This record gives sequence, C-alpha cells and structure tokens, in this order.
Amino acid sequence: MLNNLQVLIRLVLSVVLGGFIGLERQIHRRSAGLRTHILVSLGSCLIMLTSLYIFGIYKNEVPLDPARIAAGVITGIGFLGAGAIIRDRTGIKGLTTAASLWVVAAIGLAAGCGFYSASIFTTLLALITLLFLRYIEETVFGKEEKG
Repeated sequence: MLNNLQVLIRLVLSVVLGGFIGLERQIHRRSAGLRTHILVSLGSCLIMLTSLYIFGIYKNEVPLDPARIAAGVITGIGFLGAGAIIRDRTGIKGLTTAASLWVVAAIGLAAGCGFYSASIFTTLLALITLLFLRYIEETVFGKEEKG
C-alpha cells in the first residue's frame, strides 16, 4: 500500500506535468488549455491510484487487474477529445488538442502508478512536439497548424 506522501507526490507530479502541456495549449489559445489538461492528468492519476488501492485491498481475495480501470480512462478520454475537434469550411481543427488531452491522460496514469521516469520523459517529448515541431511546420509549410 502507498503511504500518504507517495500519493501526494504522484498527484502533484500529474498536476505539474499536465500543466506544462496545458500551458503550451493555453499560450496558443486552444480550446482545451491549462486547467483542462491539469484536470485530465489529475483525474487519470487519481483513477490509477484508486485502481492500485483496490488491487492492494483485494489482491488475496479475488482476481483483479488494476489495468482494467486505466483502460477505461483511455476509452473515456476519447469522448473528451472528440469534443475538442471542430470541422468547419477550412478543414478540421482541434486534433492536436485532442491528442494532447489523450497524452496527458496517459501521463496521469503513469504518474499514478509511480512510473515517474516515463511520465516526465513523455511530458518532455510532448512539449518538444508541441513547441518545436510547430516552428518546423511554420517554416516548411508556411502556415500555423490549427490544433
């Protein structure tokens, strides 16, 4: 079982990491920004912690799979992401925001199960993708990506 400090560290880490990605989205005025990304990451982390907690309590009594609840997060986040996608006359907008929500959900799950290195490294890779590849897209294609 996790102690309260371990739980607190995991929850705070998920807020910080999700916040970094949300801040990038907020700066570029996307539909899902700082608070949305933080809440998705935090909620995913709590769901993973709850799954691990339930597994710890009942592991000797009934067969449980702590990954089943996490799989529900990934499915459910698709609905939230779908709400960020908008089709208009010029094309489809919000795909990158939807993808970033999906990634912060995974970051929250990783932080929740204590996979710190993966959650931190994934956050760095996501930020590189969102910040630096935007510059390359603008340079090569001459216009800003709408997502």
